[in-house]
Amino acid sequence: MNFIKNNLANLLTLGNLFAGCVGAIHLILGDYQTTAICLILCSIFDFFDGFVARAVKSNSNLGLQLDSLADMVSFGVIPGLTMFKALEPFGSEILGFNLFFDIKYIGLLVTVFSCLRLAIFNLDEEQRYYFKGLNTPTNTVLLFGLYYAFKETNAFSFLFENASLLVLLTILTSWLLISPIKMMAMKFKSKKIQDNYSKIVLLGGGIAILAIFQIVGIPMLVIYYILVSVIFQKQL
Repeated sequence: MNFIKNNLANLLTLGNLFAGCVGAIHLILGDYQTTAICLILCSIFDFFDGFVARAVKSNSNLGLQLDSLADMVSFGVIPGLTMFKALEPFGSEILGFNLFFDIKYIGLLVTVFSCLRLAIFNLDEEQRYYFKGLNTPTNTVLLFGLYYAFKETNAFSFLFENASLLVLLTILTSWLLISPIKMMAMKFKSKKIQDNYSKIVLLGGGIAILAIFQIVGIPMLVIYYILVSVIFQKQL
């Protein structure tokens, strides 16, 4: 019984890893719906592993390491592969120039900076009520959400038909992962409304965006989250 109690959170973390591996494989195969389902499962496992660990008081250094390693696949490899797939049709051409390599490999910068982001987060004890830089799950929702909406509804075609914009998006999100910009965490400092205006604005606006735009609204919600975080920097 103690074995199950002490390792339940780790099993959830490994579930995150497994779902991330399956999602990455199906992304490569072009089965974006399965990848979307896997990312939903990854997010659920990622949330509940920490919740369970705190609830049963089974926090451990092993769990901390497993969490980062699982996130590296689910929220590091998958967004990098997303940009890899998005840039693949353009070959080695960008801005009228033919490079000596296919530009799809630039997309993997997201994976590299996700790894750096996770390592920095593990060493930073400051990020309790806010994140420093864009966290990897949110970045994954942004990039895969944009690509999935494009594949399903042809939304954001202006972005995915322009190699330069995709490279710019890759560089921008890679920087955001390790930027010093404070990003909101959904943890409440107190029960006072004035201390939580930013979260109220985020929740209210987020619900409206999803209700109006549905699938297309998922990446738009992340952009809205970034804007709200920037506006309320001093309150985070």
